[in-house]
Amino acid sequence: MTPTSKQPDQDIAASKQSKELGASGLSSRTALILPTLNAGPAFVDWLAALRGQSVLPHRLILVDSASTDDTVRLASDFGFEVNSIRREEFSHGGTRQMCVEQLENSDILIFLTQDAVLATPDALGNLLAWFDDPGVAAVYGRQLPRRGAGPIEAHARLFNYPDEDLVKTEADIPRLGIKTAFISNSFAAYRRSSLMRIGGFPTDTIVSEDTYTASKLILAGRKVVYASKAAVYHSHRMTYRQEIQRYFDIGVFHAREPWIRQRFGQAGGEGSRFVRSELRYVLTHKPSAIPSVLFRSGLKLAGYKLGHIEATLPVWLKKRLSGSKGYWKRRAGTV
Repeated sequence: MTPTSKQPDQDIAASKQSKELGASGLSSRTALILPTLNAGPAFVDWLAALRGQSVLPHRLILVDSASTDDTVRLASDFGFEVNSIRREEFSHGGTRQMCVEQLENSDILIFLTQDAVLATPDALGNLLAWFDDPGVAAVYGRQLPRRGAGPIEAHARLFNYPDEDLVKTEADIPRLGIKTAFISNSFAAYRRSSLMRIGGFPTDTIVSEDTYTASKLILAGRKVVYASKAAVYHSHRMTYRQEIQRYFDIGVFHAREPWIRQRFGQAGGEGSRFVRSELRYVLTHKPSAIPSVLFRSGLKLAGYKLGHIEATLPVWLKKRLSGSKGYWKRRAGTV
């Protein structure tokens, strides 16, 4: 990781200092980590939402995968410490773990993605407040549908991110099953000491490094919290191709990490519940989208099943089915 940063100017630094989370039981030594690749014009709005927070992290870290737009300049001007990597070096777990290892003096690590826009001025404060409980190892926030989202896109967020807080422990596995380990690094924070105690993020998973890590934390006796009052706008309109690619990668993940399903249960029951809920929601909001819902559900199932048997598939086909091309290149030693 090659530093290419410049220090924030005095006005930004003073603003940050005045809004850093104070020490009423919680250290102000927090860091925000943001991976980027060509964040585009919307990055201005992302930064504006961050600037408007009632509390700001002690450090702002950008890991940029060779953007060709203004991402790096905008982030550097804002006060981010900018680190550059080659695009083919990026991995969901490995890149984040690289930052974890370098941030030895930070107690709480916040992870966001460039398309997850903080929804309210107290989003970060509400996320971080949960760490007053020393048993909490990780907290993830609510993801709201982006403005203009269609019913299929909106339902996915409303189903997975309800308006009630949830504190999850190992005792909840019989009740929640695989949902016990659900978390999203699009908007989440971790206690660094707890993270390091379980070995940090996995560096060689195709996707779902967050689920892997939450599973380890839960089984280590720690709490993982869903904070419904800490929110971002984050959703995607997925194409049919993207749907099958995403679920193929999830299938690969579960096939290569069978211990998660063994300890937390299969994902099939949760998937069926999602489809039933989606059909009811779309029937109310846009009945004409029901054929798309059914087709997408079939693609997701096919993708997941193919991912589960990826060990029997040729590499060229896995690359075609996957949305994580770099993963297969790294495993082939071509990076």
